[in-house]
Amino acid sequence: MTLQQIHYAITISEQGSFNKASEVLYISQPALTEAVRELEKELGISIFHRSGRGATLTIDGAEFISHARELYHQYETIVDKYVGQGKVKKKFAVSTQHYSFAVKSFVELVKQLSTDEYEFAIREVRTQKVIDDVTDLKSEIGIMYLSDFNSPLLTKLLRTNNLVFNELITCDAYVYLWKGHPLAGKKSIKFEELIEYPSLSFEQGGSGSMYFDEEILSNNQYPRTIKATDRATMLNLMVGLNGYTLCSGIICEELNGGDYIAVPFEADSAHPGSKMRIGYITKKNIRLSRVGELYIEELKKYLGV
Repeated sequence: MTLQQIHYAITISEQGSFNKASEVLYISQPALTEAVRELEKELGISIFHRSGRGATLTIDGAEFISHARELYHQYETIVDKYVGQGKVKKKFAVSTQHYSFAVKSFVELVKQLSTDEYEFAIREVRTQKVIDDVTDLKSEIGIMYLSDFNSPLLTKLLRTNNLVFNELITCDAYVYLWKGHPLAGKKSIKFEELIEYPSLSFEQGGSGSMYFDEEILSNNQYPRTIKATDRATMLNLMVGLNGYTLCSGIICEELNGGDYIAVPFEADSAHPGSKMRIGYITKKNIRLSRVGELYIEELKKYLGV
């Protein structure tokens, strides 16, 4: 088994077909097929289901690719540190819940480095996908939050996937809405004042999705709710429907514009408040790359920690 074969297998799993992978790898499809066939023979397993629609991982293949990504990531880290002058582009990716500060920090990172040398990616995705991407090392870093409500389940899930949560900042709950909202001028907002307005949240899907919600206090009963899949739609719904969402209060006007504000949520006995512990997840026992460390520095700089 060679690193080249491992790289081939990882690329096929990412592209979903031998044909697309051969184009990305600049290798003929017959040569790629033969290299993977030799790898499967040596391992004694079938890595891929092959069909006219492409290539999908077998159960054994999914387990192999998970370990292979860890191994290949370590190899790339060594090359980055000790070789560093190769012509092959190095990769750096982040998966995040819908946080504008995570995107802003990513922008500042990319400004420091050369896109000729690095292939960058940032993905605003569902909470489960943040966890999956870091587990599979599709992303080196994942940005998410924990609260008293979701922490027991998510902490267990992170531990099961050999992930570590690194806290950056703790925030109170805020009501995020547009400046023209009827409640925008208040110093604080109670839950009962929000009842006549739609609560906006990012769609998570799946069973137990309440624990994966990106919005704090998601376990409250909201009479009117609307799901969205991206930040632009969320902001449009705030203006068009006087919707609101519950968040950390960290606003990036440069990316979201200056038409939105965060007002402190006023807790009471019926609707107690909660803290958002915002941080990043990484694979356990895998040291961050130099670029990963720079990204965390940008996050801390923006958050003032």
